[in-house]
Amino acid sequence: MSLTFPTPSPAEWRALAEKALKDRPLESLVHLDPDGLAVRPLYAAATGVEPLFAARGSDAYGRAWDLRTLVEADDAGEANAAVLADLAGGAASVLLGGGVARDAAGLARALDGVALELAAVGLDAGLEGPAAAEALAATAKGAPRAKLMFHLDPLSAFAETGAAPRAMEDHLAEAAHTAARHAAAYPEATFFLASGRVAHEAGGSIAQELAFAAANAVALVKAATAAGMSAEQALRGMVLGVSVDQTYFDGLAKLRALRLMWRSIGKAFGTEAPAIIETRSSRRMLAARDPWPNLLRLTAAGFAGAVGGADAVVLDGFTRAAGRPGAFARRQARNTQLVLMEESHLGRVDDPAAGSWFLDQRTRELAEAGWEAFRIIEAEGGLVEALRGGLVQPRVARARQALEHALGGGNEHLVGVTKFVDPDPRPAPVEPMGHARATEGGDACAPLTPIRLAAPFEAEGAAR
Repeated sequence: MSLTFPTPSPAEWRALAEKALKDRPLESLVHLDPDGLAVRPLYAAATGVEPLFAARGSDAYGRAWDLRTLVEADDAGEANAAVLADLAGGAASVLLGGGVARDAAGLARALDGVALELAAVGLDAGLEGPAAAEALAATAKGAPRAKLMFHLDPLSAFAETGAAPRAMEDHLAEAAHTAARHAAAYPEATFFLASGRVAHEAGGSIAQELAFAAANAVALVKAATAAGMSAEQALRGMVLGVSVDQTYFDGLAKLRALRLMWRSIGKAFGTEAPAIIETRSSRRMLAARDPWPNLLRLTAAGFAGAVGGADAVVLDGFTRAAGRPGAFARRQARNTQLVLMEESHLGRVDDPAAGSWFLDQRTRELAEAGWEAFRIIEAEGGLVEALRGGLVQPRVARARQALEHALGGGNEHLVGVTKFVDPDPRPAPVEPMGHARATEGGDACAPLTPIRLAAPFEAEGAAR
């Protein structure tokens, strides 16, 4: 015997919703996000949603996505032990940050015992990316199958620190010439990282993050073609970077929207290249005083990356807000992804969000809002000029203020920080945070300083 359930019409739903709301109007269920986009309580075929499909195009060695671990260290021996442990524990690729990413001898020692033809290795070296890229290329010793990820992204480092040793045009040209020099020797490599994460971590909206990533990509492609690479080479050697946080529906819609925007960018350069998207877990969502609820937030972020179609997912250790994650925190980050991948089977379906009226509509609206914000940056002279002129920063500041106001007013919550606060949280081990090198000299802009949403609430609690 089969059971069927009645399908209510929008009018029937409205009548039931008004009854449940009692004295509140139906419009109270509609809210605006920081981009001014309306999120409605009901989406259906009658609301005119157009279906779309935006699946990932990669297959990372039989896995749906690349489980990528981030190792931050200043000591090469410690970095090597962490890299080998993470790869043995289930990671498929590695990102190296900290002092070892900027030192040729240290980088070679950190990668001792790593088969670069099997495990992709990337860099997180900021404005020192070209020097780190040379060190990584030297470590690979010209092996044509080495899976290197140079991750050259000078604009994100400039935006975050607000300073650069030379003019940003010179930094872009140096990054592009570094890529052009190694393109023939390492055909399996990717060269550029067009990330928008710096806008997110400073409190920016989704559209602002997407626009930053798109404008970053365009600036890198233009620099690459000026250095002798073809537009197709530059686009195929590009990795797109965005953050994912605990708001997993918006996170997965953001990824799908970025794929739509990438198609339009490729068309503008007269070529097509698959989008390669690396997601990293948001740091602005992490708590320091009580780090344990971060495990929930990081799981939600991993879910968003997996279901949204990321090619690679990087989860921070849950203690990252208090210091560099130790072995236990890194193991938790790996195992979170392994459970999502191997036990929850989140990668078994291509674009599982396709067909959801809400998620398809949200994806399209975010893509349109991100594209409009990107066009504004381009009309302002491109990302370098928009940063120098202080045009991007006030827009991000307004989005940050809206987010902080929502948390302060109780319309949004952080578990363990503004709600369900543990009066006596258990400590978790961390390692000392490294010190970033001071940057000064040839170029400057107002910085997009990273924030942590829990910080003011934690400071208020400590003052009591």
